Amino acid sequence: MEQLLWPEGAPNALGTSDEDKPTITAYLVEGEQRPCVIVCPGGGYRSRANHEGEPIAKWLNSLGISAFVLKYRVAPYRYPNAKLDVQRAIRTVRYQASQFKIDPTKLGVLGFSAGGHLAATAGTSFDFGRANDEDPVEQMSSRPDLLVLCYPVITMKEPFLHEGSRYHLLGENPSNEEIALLSQETQVTEETPPTFLWHTSDDASVPVENSLQFAVGLRKHRVLFDLHVYSTGRHGLGLAESESHSSLWTNACESWFRFTEFISNKKY
Repeated sequence: MEQLLWPEGAPNALGTSDEDKPTITAYLVEGEQRPCVIVCPGGGYRSRANHEGEPIAKWLNSLGISAFVLKYRVAPYRYPNAKLDVQRAIRTVRYQASQFKIDPTKLGVLGFSAGGHLAATAGTSFDFGRANDEDPVEQMSSRPDLLVLCYPVITMKEPFLHEGSRYHLLGENPSNEEIALLSQETQVTEETPPTFLWHTSDDASVPVENSLQFAVGLRKHRVLFDLHVYSTGRHGLGLAESESHSSLWTNACESWFRFTEFISNKKY
């Protein structure tokens, strides 16, 4: 079930094609007051990887979590449009919580690679709703309740940036202010949600230091986090089903969901 985030047209839209119309696609689990996660596929802010969308939603469903795959705007769109899209998705799901049968206080954002940067942005740049806005969706909070960051792009700074992501998000010559603002390791605060991170130590596209630096920011501000670094594995693994070791990230993440009481049947 695909749904437009802005039925009357997205802000800053460059046209009327499908790529100009951000959406969420719902993968709902039966039952009431389900936890839910918005999934942000990676793709260097140039595209969105299919294997980091629907398969992830179905895995979340297997844990009893409803999922929403976000089609956010990518190049030629630049900052802040993808951020507006993920914030709108969070607000929309909360606004329609009763329709989706989800718990609006258990809403996470999960992202891969550049989608991980977008998820991290959602966790560091949010508001609690604009009470006087004429659009009731905009009255909802855009703060996620937790983050899952999978081999995420985090920094826009040398030497650990992913050049393609920075180029497609900020253009060829971003200002120092833009680089600082979008380097999420420096944007963490005490209000950043609890975070699960995983990466591989030999990731050749997005250096593991991206996850390490975000974890340092979380630690500095005493935000609860799990950090899992696997010895080896190429970038873009998704569920990593072909990997005997790094595929265990899904088990670790499920354990963390239970530890944080995001899902029930706590085993501790």
